Amino acid sequence: MKKKAKWASILAVCAMLVGCAEEESKTESAEATQATDVAAEETNESEEHVHNHSHDEEAENIHAGYFEDEQVKDRELSDWAGDWQSVYPYLQDGTLDEVFEHKAEEDETQTAEDFKAYYEIGYKTETERIVIEGNQVTFYENGQAHQGEFEYDGYEILTYEKGNRGVRYIFKNTDNAEGVPAYIQFSDHLIAPEKAGHYHLYWGDDRTALLEEVENWPTYYPSSMDGHAIAHEMMEH
Repeated sequence: MKKKAKWASILAVCAMLVGCAEEESKTESAEATQATDVAAEETNESEEHVHNHSHDEEAENIHAGYFEDEQVKDRELSDWAGDWQSVYPYLQDGTLDEVFEHKAEEDETQTAEDFKAYYEIGYKTETERIVIEGNQVTFYENGQAHQGEFEYDGYEILTYEKGNRGVRYIFKNTDNAEGVPAYIQFSDHLIAPEKAGHYHLYWGDDRTALLEEVENWPTYYPSSMDGHAIAHEMMEH
């Protein structure tokens, strides 16, 4: 009887040890799985970070004017759709002075006054507002509106003195509307379909001659933005 009780005790202890071993094995397996999941997540985050960094760097290079010809793609007028205001009045009333001061802090070779004089020429225009809807472009000058229809006429890649480049997206007036230029050319530091946040616009009646204009580039931001918001956006780029 005592022997049976002894063996029963031994068997109970063995069963308990086996159960503990199985439980420990399950715990270790769960911990290993969790560690694998964490490692995989960290790897994915690392790869995503590298991808985003690479994308950001590419976007910065394009914005600065460094890109390959094959990266340039056709764009539609809808990329510039909206109600736009000239920034020239904000230069005239001093709202953009903080932008020129900021530029002077980053470039010791020029003063804020130097930058303001440069942009005075670049931003100068009497066309205070432009509205683009569908294929129609309306120019507002001295309170007068002039509207014309435009169609895409290709793009031109320009190389500047500094070695960087830019793309002019060109649209041709199709209805010969009075007071409307024969051609408009957009430059917004983008080279593929994307909604513009602002743009420089060139216009005139001679497509080829217009490509030579690099000193006066009236600049437009959404009409919904006030001058201080525009100034801060400029300083971020």
